[in-house]
Amino acid sequence: MKHIRNLYEQLGVDKYYQDYGNEYKNPHIEQIRELIINNSQKLDYTSVLDFCTGGGEVSLILRSLNYDNYKASDPYTHHLYKKNLNKECYKWSFNDIIKGKMAGKYSCIICSFAMHLCPKEKLYDLVIQLFQHSQNLVILTPHKRPVLELFSGVELVYTDFSKTEKGKKVFLKHYKFSYLTNQEH
Repeated sequence: MKHIRNLYEQLGVDKYYQDYGNEYKNPHIEQIRELIINNSQKLDYTSVLDFCTGGGEVSLILRSLNYDNYKASDPYTHHLYKKNLNKECYKWSFNDIIKGKMAGKYSCIICSFAMHLCPKEKLYDLVIQLFQHSQNLVILTPHKRPVLELFSGVELVYTDFSKTEKGKKVFLKHYKFSYLTNQEH
């Protein structure tokens, strides 16, 4: 099977998940596991939203660490999440969240391998909405995007990384919302 990035480019994100959403597997599960475990003393996992959950990799890791108060959201893979975890999954898309359709308060929102897919012109509005539901936003990404600390009021608390077998870095970026100094974005 082609790399996910190549299929995204060839098919587009919507079509990719229509065709492959029920068989999605994050290729960096070991790095995700390492980052979630290594940061368990720094992050509050008592009430997590596994945002853009994919197959529920983050939720499965949290469950293995004996955390049971987690919810998930993914407009594309919610069926796969239910199959893998036997739990319901919200279907919130980026646009749904921007429109204020998200519910709940969370100790932490963890978004793995998806935030860079949000159109650049909508990213600020998405991030501000996410911060309405949690003071802690964690981005797991195979590259440094997105760079949320460029937005007013968004503070990069710290970055961690784990290396793949090929030496490529998978990042964990922890953000907080400090204050909104102006409307520039």
